[in-house]
Amino acid sequence: MGRREEVECWLTDMDGVLVHENHALPGAAELLQQWEDAGTPYLVLTNNSIFTARDLSARLRTSGLNVPEERIWTSALATADFLKQQLPGGSAFVIGEAGITTALHEAGYIMTETAPDFVVVGETRNYSFEAITKAIRLIDAGARFIVTNPDATGPSVDGPLPATGAIAALITKATGKEPYVVGKPNPMMFRSALNKIGAHSENTAMIGDRMDTDIVAGIEAGLHTVLVLTGISDRAEIEKYPFRPDEVLSGVTELVAGPVESEL
Repeated sequence: MGRREEVECWLTDMDGVLVHENHALPGAAELLQQWEDAGTPYLVLTNNSIFTARDLSARLRTSGLNVPEERIWTSALATADFLKQQLPGGSAFVIGEAGITTALHEAGYIMTETAPDFVVVGETRNYSFEAITKAIRLIDAGARFIVTNPDATGPSVDGPLPATGAIAALITKATGKEPYVVGKPNPMMFRSALNKIGAHSENTAMIGDRMDTDIVAGIEAGLHTVLVLTGISDRAEIEKYPFRPDEVLSGVTELVAGPVESEL
């Protein structure tokens, strides 16, 4: 699919597309309202697995954006959805915060340190050497290794912070086992999002600010892809990749006025 007028459902990244450092980006509130008024199915996606959808909905509200919690799809929710399909009623040892533990509980999973089916590593600001050691030993004993998202670092006002991917690399080095990563750029996260809103790839678009996660995953999932230049990737960045988005826009404000031709 290459034309925006064929799009009936939308997936959109959050940071760099709708918000930047807790401030709404131009056009974000209007676009969300446009979708709500038209009854357009949409989901706001994030690789952040720290917060629950309810937490993120409240945080977005303080930025001036009204996004109901049922319109938010996190890597934690995608991970819980994946594990529920793989092994209903299973068990997991979890390194992470409320986002992933709540999602797994709601998916019917038991949290345990005794012979779990899976070791799940998500985002946290309180990584424990003891917990990492336990994860390594459980994986060595046969637990399957799952990671919510591959991001090696996360942003902070003081500079980069080690994130899920960095901790996963430590565990991989110690165990020799590579994890299965559910979040972007794995198209699995998009497929679970599509299932949640009953959408099909043929008529769904993905808006993102990163070529290496949002756009490549959108292409691999068969979606119409829109890169906005309000986040990580710029026009020079596009040239570094062998694939290209269907559209490149200055920001989501260009989606509010109505269809425009692709700039590519």
